[in-house]
Amino acid sequence: MSSLAFNKNTAIDWAWQVDASSIRTDDSQIKAALMDLDNPLYVAKNGADVGIANTLSSGGASDGAGATEVLAFAQSLKAEDLGDDAYKKQHGVKYAYHGGAMANGIASVELVVALGKAGLLCSFGAAGLVPDAVEAAILRIQAELPNGPYAVNLIHAPAEEALERGAVERFLKLGVKTVEASAYLGLTEHIVWYRLAGLSKNPDGSVNIGNKVIAKVSRTEVGRRFMEPAPAKLVDKLLAQDKITQEQAALSKLVPMADDITAEADSGGHTDNRPFLTLLPSIIALRDEVQANYNFSPALRVGAGGGIGTPEATLAAFNMGAAYIVLGSVNQGCVEAGASEHTRKLLASAEMADVTMAPAADMFEMGVKLQVLKRGSMFAMRANKLYDLYVAYDSIEDIPAAERVKIEKQIFRSNLDDIWEGTMSFFQERDPEMLARAKSSPKRKMALIFRWYLGLSSRWSNAGEQGREMDYQIWAGPSLGAFNSWVKGTYLEDYTKRKAVDVALHMLKGAAYLQRVNQLKLLGVSLPSSLSGYRVG
Repeated sequence: MSSLAFNKNTAIDWAWQVDASSIRTDDSQIKAALMDLDNPLYVAKNGADVGIANTLSSGGASDGAGATEVLAFAQSLKAEDLGDDAYKKQHGVKYAYHGGAMANGIASVELVVALGKAGLLCSFGAAGLVPDAVEAAILRIQAELPNGPYAVNLIHAPAEEALERGAVERFLKLGVKTVEASAYLGLTEHIVWYRLAGLSKNPDGSVNIGNKVIAKVSRTEVGRRFMEPAPAKLVDKLLAQDKITQEQAALSKLVPMADDITAEADSGGHTDNRPFLTLLPSIIALRDEVQANYNFSPALRVGAGGGIGTPEATLAAFNMGAAYIVLGSVNQGCVEAGASEHTRKLLASAEMADVTMAPAADMFEMGVKLQVLKRGSMFAMRANKLYDLYVAYDSIEDIPAAERVKIEKQIFRSNLDDIWEGTMSFFQERDPEMLARAKSSPKRKMALIFRWYLGLSSRWSNAGEQGREMDYQIWAGPSLGAFNSWVKGTYLEDYTKRKAVDVALHMLKGAAYLQRVNQLKLLGVSLPSSLSGYRVG
């Protein structure tokens, strides 16, 4: 007996019929038909039972013996059908998906290449790496994906401007055609330089956008800056420095600063913990306002990230108008990610409540925080302790002796004078200008010493530094816990079997499956819970 039921008194007159002999009423057969996303499915009765057929009667309609009318219908809907076609075309991808950047190479070369070869865009996690390391990674990616698709992260670095400038210089030198701009509080001349340096005029007079920007934002005021043309003040500054041409300056008035805006909700790493259901509509509404004013061609697109860890969340994003989805926390637990096995094992056991906020190394002095895993690590507690000391005192010397001994023993495991020596060596290579400023300011010196711990803690996590496990800084959002709950009892529960392409396709196929289920429900079909949800096979 079938577990399907049809609840409406009057069916829609589709003028379609199916052969009664082709109707499948067994749950396993119905599941297989629902999973066959390449083909439409038709709900009809075979006697008293309601079942599913994948094909219509010959000719689509029939009055012949054994034919029965179609009660409900669900279209074919493949994973690649979801999302915005313009996004897929402009980025040269098969799917409306973006693997978001995770700093310090967690979004690794291997992750970018694996996803790229499957027709999925992914950003290399360049943030936190010195320009030489970024260049080496880009060259490896370009060798594997000579025609793309790939992107590279460009992070706003207000405390380390030299790094942001150096990154753009390398991107332009190496011909990087897409960047994911993240953690921006406002536009800088460096991101504007990258964008404008790729502008040229097509033979028909339209603007060719050679350098694409995907801007990750969680505030409408920041989103507006990326949705509108580059500000004249920064354009004039770049023009005066001969970094752009007169033609590029003129063309800058005709294009937005970004092609795509990712509404970043409650994500791992830098986040404002915005609720997904309120942020995405707000950013889409802003996009509509700006697009109406400027009429950009191609039009601005808005994607969704932060909080997506299940097919249900994926479908919700698309149904709310997202052009594409972004996965980050979930990908960090995949085998291709640049995270240690110990870290990936911790990520695989995380639940939704196992995350908390801690100071960000790159914006420590500003009080900016990021979301990290708290299960299995004391990083958040220790990092927050350092920030409290930074706020309370003006220099290392002002910290009470007992407090200093405590943090030297429990956090740094070394004398702070020795830590400062190592810090000077590090910033001499990374950003000499910042080091010079710190030498003349005791407060800045204290910040750099404390950032020693915050910066190395993420590298310890990536490298699997033995003895420092309780100090691992592991970026993660609650979506990771939702993902772990969803895959419990399946092969993806095992973190050693989590491959990024596999995970991405399950998310998208699951969303397509659920959309077909919802379509049937709207037409009056009742399905049991065993068929209503998508489970990894």
